[in-house]
Amino acid sequence: MKRIDSKLDQQAYVTCATNDTYALGALVLAQSLRNVQTTRKLAIIITPEVSDKIKGLLRNAFDVVEIVDVLDSKDEAHLALLTRPDLGITFTKFHCWRLTQFQKCVFLDADIIVIRNCDELFEREELSAVPDVGWPDCFNSGVFVYKPSQETFKAILEFALHNGSFDGGDQGVLNMFFKDWRTSDISRHLSFIYNMNANVSYTYQPAYKQFGKDVKIVHFLGAIKPWMESYNSETGRVQPGSPHSYEHLQMWWDIFMKHVQPNLSEECKGIAAELSKLHLGPCGSASAESSESRRYAWERGHVDYMGQDAFSNIEKKLEESIKEPKK
Repeated sequence: MKRIDSKLDQQAYVTCATNDTYALGALVLAQSLRNVQTTRKLAIIITPEVSDKIKGLLRNAFDVVEIVDVLDSKDEAHLALLTRPDLGITFTKFHCWRLTQFQKCVFLDADIIVIRNCDELFEREELSAVPDVGWPDCFNSGVFVYKPSQETFKAILEFALHNGSFDGGDQGVLNMFFKDWRTSDISRHLSFIYNMNANVSYTYQPAYKQFGKDVKIVHFLGAIKPWMESYNSETGRVQPGSPHSYEHLQMWWDIFMKHVQPNLSEECKGIAAELSKLHLGPCGSASAESSESRRYAWERGHVDYMGQDAFSNIEKKLEESIKEPKK
């Protein structure tokens, strides 16, 4: 029988979800970590806004599920939010420092997938992160190595209250709090392969062609997330036209359709409830598609000309509407 290394039990990948929609990303992230055979624990921080149905799925996918309520009158963060309500969502992420049952953690945003084992990150020290593509003197807070500590949590909270955030989110706060990251220790600068922007295959093709094979973590940065993309209901493929890498988007949806979507129900909230209506046809492809995800796609100009949005289908729908009796 294989011996369990207790040290591994004291290390965890951590993510965060404040609603059912981002919990979809967290579920895909968890499965992607299982797929690459991580030996570390998986933990997630969620808020009470996450539905009971999704909470159950998260408990099956993660080793630790912590519910935090920053508006709880017994919580020290409550008084903070009375003066800085704009930082509510940001504060939720800071709760990752309170997972003191672990000695070291790697935080991953929920809009990430892991495509190769990256357990070596646990050899790095706090705060290790990848330079941000927009301003490399700052780090991107989508992936970082840290050491849980109640003292650090309180210090970050107090710092955020007094200084706010230059970008309105957690990245601004953390870059100011860990202000020596830029100059103190180059070993805390992680390679881009640990937090690759999913659109880099388009924006810097030569580098991606040379180094893309080494990428381990893909981050779907920006307002458009994988679950908002147009998914072809007939072929089981993501529609082209996204700002993100087609290859990595397809990876995300393959995991979602196989491991997450079959467990969804209309008890979920928002997009999660809509995506629960997808079902697999005889050939293994999705035979229905979320009306909400289609609406998002239309609003962004991602039209499925060869599928549901083909002219023949639109024409048929118009004819059906015209023939309907007036009420």
